[in-house]
Amino acid sequence: MNTVETTRPSLLVRIRDLRDELAWSEFARLYTPMIYRFARQSGLQDADASLVTQDVLVTVARTIHRFEYNRESGSFRGWLKTVTRSRLADFMRAQGKHIRGSGDTGVQQVIEEQSDSDHPDLWEREYRRSLFEWAGEQIQCEVEDRTWQAFWRTSVEGQETTVVADALKMSTGAIYIARSRVLARLREEVRRIEE
Repeated sequence: MNTVETTRPSLLVRIRDLRDELAWSEFARLYTPMIYRFARQSGLQDADASLVTQDVLVTVARTIHRFEYNRESGSFRGWLKTVTRSRLADFMRAQGKHIRGSGDTGVQQVIEEQSDSDHPDLWEREYRRSLFEWAGEQIQCEVEDRTWQAFWRTSVEGQETTVVADALKMSTGAIYIARSRVLARLREEVRRIEE
């Protein structure tokens, strides 16, 4: 199974129960940043992107019982993308009525002019980013701070291994080992999330 293409079916079943706070917390931690950044990169300001994000989550809560998980007919993320784009379009139409009176329709035009081919890359990138952030939060507390810093500074921030080794008072070999261990745990956590 390609871990980037599916959402864990058990989570989808669990969020159908609106009282399952753990499932909804996990769902929100994974998908809220993704939806928010998608809205921001579609041209919305911070507050507007937050409103659209909340609207998407409410829509998911109201309609998840209609979603049937079937690998052949479409992914949950595809369905979520459709819901997100729909809420985004609704918001832009509502704002467009208000904005048109001032003559400023620039934001609405951005949404209307974006081709469908732009969104899959953006959507996938935001999903991967959210998944990485979520997995990182889960494992950061499991490793020593120096190990995490070695990984973060070399893999995420792109700092030179020798610079990080000097700063953390570690050998370059220890930096490579730390980075490798954290990456292995990240992959493991991503697999766990998506199974």
